[in-house]
Amino acid sequence: MERRHDIDWLRVIAIGLLLIYHIAIIFQPWAMYIGFIRSEAPLQDLWVPMTLLNVWRIPFLFFVSGMGVFFAIRKRNWKQLLLERSQRILLPFVFGVLAITPIHFAIFQWNYNLPLSYYPHAGHLWFLGNIFAYVLLLFPLFFWLRKYPEGLFLKVLQRVFSNPLGILAVSVLFIAEVLLVKPLIFEMYAETAHGFFIGLLAFFFGFLFVAAGKTFWPTVLRWRWLYIGLAAVLYTVRLLVFDMKSPGYLMALESNAWIFGLFGIGYKYLNRPSAALRYLSQAAYPVYIIHMFVLYAGAGLILPLELPLLVQFFAIVAFTGLVCFLLYEFVIRRVGLLRPLFGLRGKERPKEVLHKSAESV
Repeated sequence: MERRHDIDWLRVIAIGLLLIYHIAIIFQPWAMYIGFIRSEAPLQDLWVPMTLLNVWRIPFLFFVSGMGVFFAIRKRNWKQLLLERSQRILLPFVFGVLAITPIHFAIFQWNYNLPLSYYPHAGHLWFLGNIFAYVLLLFPLFFWLRKYPEGLFLKVLQRVFSNPLGILAVSVLFIAEVLLVKPLIFEMYAETAHGFFIGLLAFFFGFLFVAAGKTFWPTVLRWRWLYIGLAAVLYTVRLLVFDMKSPGYLMALESNAWIFGLFGIGYKYLNRPSAALRYLSQAAYPVYIIHMFVLYAGAGLILPLELPLLVQFFAIVAFTGLVCFLLYEFVIRRVGLLRPLFGLRGKERPKEVLHKSAESV
């Protein structure tokens, strides 16, 4: 099967947008309610473009993670898959809970003159815990599908995914999830039943989309602007009619429409290798793990400065990006003992980076 550089690029871009999204939360009046350091003055207009991201950013990463499992099982048996996923996901998750998330909680406590305490917590790494749970739940089905690549089930999927409405019909299950689970806030994924089940669906269909890729990718390529147009209409309705709080079934449909359109755009424009992709594909996972305590530190240092709010926002973005790069490039990447704790292989093999990147989270 051909290399899918577009999937790697989209994953890198999604994680970059996640960093910006988390920084934007700092400038919202409700930031402290979810454990973020808060700016004394809000920058609420910043939230308008962020609401465009918040319905699809996490489901998108779950779709991509399911695709990654498809690439991984092409040359692994089930024991090798579980071992590899334990090393790449479970180990960084446990390490992060014990050693990474307590740092940003400590920075939060220090910033607000609270008693310092050690507080192991999943924090933003809940995402990794979910992925590992999905692997455990779904790997028997995935290997069964691998055993019968020309079986009836995948042939039916290929016919369904050859139609743009067939792909969009997948959203029926996402709508059913919203109607059954009834989340109070659609965009609240972290450590919620809604986050678990919508992630499970996205992970499962991410695998199926690649497994049935003979028709899925040409369809999203041809109809990408149909999906983006539908998503833009639903976002406009959410913005102007529902004051950002559309019914859950509309948000589920909007979420998938953005995602399917982005897959088509990525397939059209990003499916090519580059040196930048080789580097960023490796860096994205460690940066995701460390970014929260870095941006908390940036907020603690920059918010007290007498700067315009928008300048503070971009300063924290620059600080977070620069410090994450320095920590990755000069510490995580180069210290052999640290590499496995951040989801990297024990020894870097430059010639293999490009071929391995799509198998990561």
